[in-house]
Amino acid sequence: MRGAATAVLWRGGAEFQSVQVPLPQPGPGETLVRLTAATVCGSDRHTVSGRRSSACPSVLGHEGVGVVLSTRGGHTVQGSPLHEGDRVVFGVTSSCGRCAPCLRGLTAKCTSVQKAGHEPFEGEWPLSGTYASHILLRSGQAVAKAPAVLQDGVAATAGCAVATVMAVLERAGELRGRRVLVNGVGMLGLVAVAAALDRGASEVVAVDPNADRRRLAEGLGAEARPPGSGSEPGNRGTVDVSLELSGARAGIQTCIEALGIGGTAVLAGSVAPVDAVEVDPEWMVRGWRTITGVHNYEPRHLQEAVDFLGAAGRTLPWEHLLDGPIAADQLAAEFRRTDVQRLRTVVTF
Repeated sequence: MRGAATAVLWRGGAEFQSVQVPLPQPGPGETLVRLTAATVCGSDRHTVSGRRSSACPSVLGHEGVGVVLSTRGGHTVQGSPLHEGDRVVFGVTSSCGRCAPCLRGLTAKCTSVQKAGHEPFEGEWPLSGTYASHILLRSGQAVAKAPAVLQDGVAATAGCAVATVMAVLERAGELRGRRVLVNGVGMLGLVAVAAALDRGASEVVAVDPNADRRRLAEGLGAEARPPGSGSEPGNRGTVDVSLELSGARAGIQTCIEALGIGGTAVLAGSVAPVDAVEVDPEWMVRGWRTITGVHNYEPRHLQEAVDFLGAAGRTLPWEHLLDGPIAADQLAAEFRRTDVQRLRTVVTF
């Protein structure tokens, strides 16, 4: 069909259907992108498995890279105008820029936020996800140019995993000369290990139950330990910064209790309900300790993610992190897999 996009529509469970969608004309500030690759993020697997809710039917997927087909005044987070042929990555959230959270610099918490890969297919933004040949980027959505040095699968991770880590590290504060604990070394955790060391952390301790992921963290220069090993920094007062990226209750407790005087714990993995953890208020007060959270990220973090991937991020063992590529019509089979080993599967159109 001429003038049409091919979208892989999620119908619930692991059921997908390929459909044709007329190509939209971009509105003011919008940009139409022909996708060259997307990745299967862990949160997409959680949606399909029923662990988290999402609009259905919808076009899932939120990490992607592609080429601008047309735009009506679209621009990058640095303010440069977009042009046909630009290779770009893009943010997860589209915000209004006018509400109270937006004006406070928390655009990810916009009162009318829309999210790539999360919107109903029958709504006003049907081509919102990356499991399609094209995506329409909204006027309030961050866009950054992707340099040719980044292969498609690597570039796509900027739009979720890597940008989120950039926001987490910003929240953590200065890392130079500090001891850092990273709990959970999936995609976000491995990026955090590499970025923390690049920012001058004196030591990074990576905790994960998966031995293969611990070995990857060690290859980046971290000291890797299994949880509950007895030698992990779970006792109070041993680290300056702890980054919790697993969402597991035990990991959250460890990251809080590990804080030394003036330490900061940044929680980013808790995007699903989990049992409460215990916090000793007096211990927090007397130790000038901080617990904070990060969910999604701000536009500047997308550009920081691209910059990181083009520099220190090139040390990441991408050959062990990315699977595929697979064709879009293989998505249903991909979500039924029980033997997933690598952290992202690349999907191409």
